[in-house]
Amino acid sequence: MPFLTSPVLTAGTLARHPQPTLATGDGLLLRPWRAEDASAVYEVFQDPVMHQWHARAADSEEEVAGWIRDWHRAWKEEREAHWAVTDADSGSLLGRVALREIRLDDGTAEVAYWTVPAARGRGIAVRATSGLTRWALDETGFHRLELLHAVRNEASCRVASRTGFTLEGTKRGAVLHPDGWHDMHLHARVRGD
Repeated sequence: MPFLTSPVLTAGTLARHPQPTLATGDGLLLRPWRAEDASAVYEVFQDPVMHQWHARAADSEEEVAGWIRDWHRAWKEEREAHWAVTDADSGSLLGRVALREIRLDDGTAEVAYWTVPAARGRGIAVRATSGLTRWALDETGFHRLELLHAVRNEASCRVASRTGFTLEGTKRGAVLHPDGWHDMHLHARVRGD
């Protein structure tokens, strides 16, 4: 059965180019992950705050190295796009920002992020999310980006609000964490917002 609409983004929109490094214009670089980042990511995932709001843990640097390889494959397969958030001057790792659940035909993706403990409270997630959002909506042509976070995660709610993601509702019992099912706030931005 034929579709009555054309794809928002065509296959190859991402994969026909190497994953770009994105300068946010305010002191951050979003760059593709490198194999040597594995130890720093492993350390971040030992932090209890990460365990509170993420369903995933890291048992070893080798496991994280596998994640990084998977993130590179995900770009080539146009399923996901993951960036290391770094200080533009020192190159130090400050966090991660990503597009998950990419659907090129619909021009949609889900924004995800985290920051290293020492970078929290400094606006890193806001600046990185803003930079990624500009690239995705304005430069690449995505139509809609969604952002989900646990209702109790007030810091993530502030990031969503400060980056222009409108609260659209609550997904009840949507994500299972070690402490049980979490209700999730659904925020979104649409191209042109």
